[in-house]
Amino acid sequence: MIQFSQEKMTKVKEIIARYPEGKHKSALIPVLHLAQEEFGGWLDVPVMDYVAEILSIKPIEVYEVATFYTMFNMNPVGKYVLEVCQTGPCMLSGSDQIISHIKNKLGIAEGETSADGLFTLKPAECLGACGYAPMMQLGKHYREHLTIERVDAIIEELRAAAKN
Repeated sequence: MIQFSQEKMTKVKEIIARYPEGKHKSALIPVLHLAQEEFGGWLDVPVMDYVAEILSIKPIEVYEVATFYTMFNMNPVGKYVLEVCQTGPCMLSGSDQIISHIKNKLGIAEGETSADGLFTLKPAECLGACGYAPMMQLGKHYREHLTIERVDAIIEELRAAAKN
């Protein structure tokens, strides 16, 4: 059965309480973030249905939001999601080569997860760091001025961290 931990449910209730009665749908995005964190890094249909039930909204209202925003994963992802910006400034600065290198190095395509379960490659639209191109988002952190060598170092750093 899908159920938030007591700690997360307390946080969900705090978030919902920020909004007036009848406006609990406004809590949807932060509650989806908690759900994704709590239930394996992605949102499957039963999890989204659970969120709908908590917020007293229709499941389709949750699906529409979750599938619209790229910050939500609709499929299982690796421990590390490499979100490489692929819009104009990053592309002009070499993001296509960075994406190709990651695909080859990890043996995956866009949206896939490496065989060891560590890495998912997820091309992203503008992440708002055009002056630092090419760049990627890694969790809550940006990795900027990417080169093939920097990407290799990041991957090795993450592999080492995963072993600890």
